[in-house]
Amino acid sequence: MSNEELLNQPFIDHIIELRNRLVRCLVVILLIFVGLFAFSNDLYLYISEPLRAHLPESSTMIATDVASPFLTPFKLTMVLSLFAAMPFILYQIWAFVAPGLYRKEKIIVLPLFFSSVALFYGGMAFAYYVVFPLVFMFFTSIGPEGVAVMTDIRSYLDFVLKLFFAFGISFEIPIGVVILSWVGAIEPDKLAGKRPYVFVVCFVFGMLLTPPDVLSQTLLAVPMWLLFEIGIFFGRMVYNPPEETADTDNTPS
Repeated sequence: MSNEELLNQPFIDHIIELRNRLVRCLVVILLIFVGLFAFSNDLYLYISEPLRAHLPESSTMIATDVASPFLTPFKLTMVLSLFAAMPFILYQIWAFVAPGLYRKEKIIVLPLFFSSVALFYGGMAFAYYVVFPLVFMFFTSIGPEGVAVMTDIRSYLDFVLKLFFAFGISFEIPIGVVILSWVGAIEPDKLAGKRPYVFVVCFVFGMLLTPPDVLSQTLLAVPMWLLFEIGIFFGRMVYNPPEETADTDNTPS
């Protein structure tokens, strides 16, 4: 379908198509959830391994609410189902907006969709395999003597999901820089000149998005700054300077 035909398509048809794609996304999430639910306890054991590996021998994780042993793995399975369905969800978004894009725009937008998924997963993997072991080793080693470390399973899940989202979103920085450069909203060279300010902002966000310890703040701030540099590198490749309007006031009559 051409762009002209797409513009002439009734608005209600766009709403129906959007509804159908949303329903498909929900169905896929539900199917993934049904497939994973039988392994919900195993998934929670896997997610909690970074903490359990550093607990003292006499300590275990606990459930302070009656329904926590069921609801906590249930919640984790729902969130993981959403994460697992993200490629399909982004494909549905792409299929909805692609008919309205020109060929040059499709060449840029399609890689951005897939790279955004890869970076989000990469941020979560970095949090799980690098940040969690260091942070939990630090937390469990500084407790007062005589205090047993027994973390509630629901509190732990809320904690790790917060970090998953923080690192997943933060790893999208290159995508944001590339998009802003592509539309001409920012100039990569000028943005590169603001490195000292960006470095400070990264640590401020690290302080706001992570627990109140220097280690986890640094483990988020430094990758954010490196990803900012990567975004500038690719932003220079796609930078599209805004067209300057011609000055018609000085033209002779």
